Amino acid sequence: MSVDMLPLKERFTHGLDAPICLTWELTYACNLACVHCLSSSGRRDPMELTSAEACTVVDELAAMKVFYVNIGGGEPMMRPDFFDLVGYAVDQKVGVKFSTNGTRLTAEAARRLASMDYVDVQVSIDGALASTNDAVRGEGSFAAARQAMDNLASAGFGQFKISVVVTRENVTQLDRFTEIADTYGAQLRLTRFRPSGRGVDSWEALHPTGAQQRMLYRWLLDRPDVLTGDSFFHLSALGQPLDGLNLCGAGRVVCLIDPVGDVYACPFVIDDEFLAGNVRDAGGFAHVWRQSDLFRSLREPQSAGACASCGSYDACQGGCMAAKFFTGLPLDGPDPECVYGHGETALAALPEGAPRQTAIGHSKVDRSGRPLPVPTPVRFRSTASV
Repeated sequence: MSVDMLPLKERFTHGLDAPICLTWELTYACNLACVHCLSSSGRRDPMELTSAEACTVVDELAAMKVFYVNIGGGEPMMRPDFFDLVGYAVDQKVGVKFSTNGTRLTAEAARRLASMDYVDVQVSIDGALASTNDAVRGEGSFAAARQAMDNLASAGFGQFKISVVVTRENVTQLDRFTEIADTYGAQLRLTRFRPSGRGVDSWEALHPTGAQQRMLYRWLLDRPDVLTGDSFFHLSALGQPLDGLNLCGAGRVVCLIDPVGDVYACPFVIDDEFLAGNVRDAGGFAHVWRQSDLFRSLREPQSAGACASCGSYDACQGGCMAAKFFTGLPLDGPDPECVYGHGETALAALPEGAPRQTAIGHSKVDRSGRPLPVPTPVRFRSTASV
């Protein structure tokens, strides 16, 4: 049977001619230092793509008919050419969804965004209360994010998104997050906490417990309007599948372009083992997506490995590749947050002191080379340039 005749989900496992969407981190520069940051952002990479190179990537995406890009960082609004790049993408009919901590989203910036088509904004908070959020993102960051939301609402932007990484500390505040979203007519988006970047060091303390995972599953089932981007497909092993593809799309339907043009299979595995190529190479992004050995291997049938005997494998597909990789588990092993506890068992069986993988980092450091702590308080200027 040809791939074109397979059911849609099975076709996706074989990969598409172009990604449905991709994540593009424009810069690693950031004025925050969130304790769970997947890329350990903070410092700008001096080799990041120039404006002209970024526009060339947009041209490729338009030619491939990529529907939209998820722009992130770092804090993408710290790039001086941010609005130029977003405007160029919109002109080429490539939709833009971008995530921001809100500190640069002034009233003027909000009005400018509201005047643009095909642009969606996600403002990140990780607590429905300032105390919960600021423990992760830095003192003052909750107030800055709420001000950004106020600015978007005042500018008549429309339905923006409120993006939340679910942690042990905020999972009990889900209803409060909904109330905040309803206040603005916004849409709530929840994502899973992966142990990459600075999250490697904070995952043990912050990832939800097994009981909290089950509670989250029931909460999501009752609220299909809450977006998750397939973050929690490992929870589908509990019974009724959550909405979405419920599979790992790495190298099949999604990928990541980092600030220097490197292309990774997944936004959450920024590691050389999952590096497929660079947009500056001959053939550009299209060649990497369609011809890289890594992506081709990911599109081959995958072994169930240690999960082969589990009756729920078809539902959860073995869970998240990034979560396994950065906790030291094999890629054909169970998800570290397996709802049946197989991941905990596998983690306990790892040799004592076994090293965990750490993502490529761009944290700001002190003179001795130690990462600086979360800045406190967050400082931002209401008159910041856009």
